[in-house]
Amino acid sequence: MPTRLLVAIALSASLAPLNSTMVAVALPEMSRDLGAESSVLRQGLVTSYLLTNIVLQSPGGKLGDRLGYRRALAMGQILFALGATLAYVWPLLPGLTAARILMAAGGAILAPSAFAMLRTELPPEVRARAFGAMGAMMGLSAGLGPKVGALLVTHFGWTSIFLANVPVLLLSAALVHLGAPAASPPKEAAPRPRFDVLGSVLLGASLLGLVIGLENKDLRWAAALGVVGLVPFAWWEQRAADPIIDFSLFKRRSFVAGSLLIAIQNFAMYSMLFELPQVAGRLFGAGPRDVGNTLVTMMAMMIVASPLAGRASERFGARAVALAGSALALVGMTLLVFLPWNAVTDAVPALGLLGLGLGLTSAPSQASSISDVPREKSGMAAGLTSTMRYLGGIAGLTVLGFVLTESPVPEIARREHATSIVIFCASLVVTLGCAALLPGRLPPPVPAASR
Repeated sequence: MPTRLLVAIALSASLAPLNSTMVAVALPEMSRDLGAESSVLRQGLVTSYLLTNIVLQSPGGKLGDRLGYRRALAMGQILFALGATLAYVWPLLPGLTAARILMAAGGAILAPSAFAMLRTELPPEVRARAFGAMGAMMGLSAGLGPKVGALLVTHFGWTSIFLANVPVLLLSAALVHLGAPAASPPKEAAPRPRFDVLGSVLLGASLLGLVIGLENKDLRWAAALGVVGLVPFAWWEQRAADPIIDFSLFKRRSFVAGSLLIAIQNFAMYSMLFELPQVAGRLFGAGPRDVGNTLVTMMAMMIVASPLAGRASERFGARAVALAGSALALVGMTLLVFLPWNAVTDAVPALGLLGLGLGLTSAPSQASSISDVPREKSGMAAGLTSTMRYLGGIAGLTVLGFVLTESPVPEIARREHATSIVIFCASLVVTLGCAALLPGRLPPPVPAASR
């Protein structure tokens, strides 16, 4: 794959994390200008974006398998650009909500198509390096989001955070498609079955109920309905002519292990991003700036380690690098229990180890999960792993909702912190087992006949 194409794919895939953090910075200004409460804006612009992404990841990946990944990437770019433009020209709550849903739909097609293109257009010996570069780019974009968002809001107004996406998308589209023929899905003797609309609806409804129930204590029944809803979905997928999810993928060891690694990584990372600010504020009165400067250590180490993990995987194998990363992450998380905790900055060494471990695990787990599936199902696999990534983060926030209180008593805060870290450590122990199941080397392409 030419460097030009890798840069283009990374630019498109990085827009989703960049926009998530940019919008968070702009919410206070938007609330004042629109006369809307912050909670209403969060539901309309943040929660709707997250839910749409989760619901559409698997259908978006399947769309790439059917249309070809370049075409699907172009479709995602168009939807994202349309949403960004709509937000700029209709800067009121209904227009912004519709725009964010449109952007999320585009992102749900962009991400699986981008990862599928890495799998289908790269030889196995350099694939992990590309996934590492992608992980670093997405992490960097999430980290830069607040700073870029603050700069745009200060100098050009909050509507500029939406319009800024358009030139990035145009550049990405030009790099991907200029002089490169669009890839077509493989020709078949008979017409392909219709897109699995019923399966998409059943899966979307189940995931929607599950996420809403996990995020709201008063709606736990929705989560139960979401889990129950997976039963008719699974029944239908076994009978659909062209299912949205092929359950035979779950018979592939590397796909299952890599997907679980990705989910647990996000469980630990997002939990820490939300747990530390709450605990540090109650224990030391630490403000957002102090906590942010501490957490940036974890994010920075993840960004640095991700591309290094790709190169190391090519030399030492995916299993060895993922095991090392999982062990380092577990050590870093364990140290957070035994910290002297006189100030929030005491967590810097432990967070550095945690970030290093998570970064080292990311590239080999992502590359292994998608490399162990038939080429023509790369989009489906990428969509599933993206869904797992989101669900892992939501599961972490749900656990924190059960463990943490708002008690100002320091001893209670310390006990809740210790309980949270023990749970996170237990999850990271599972990653050691998952890492051990990854291949020593990335597998060669799986022929279609093995489906």
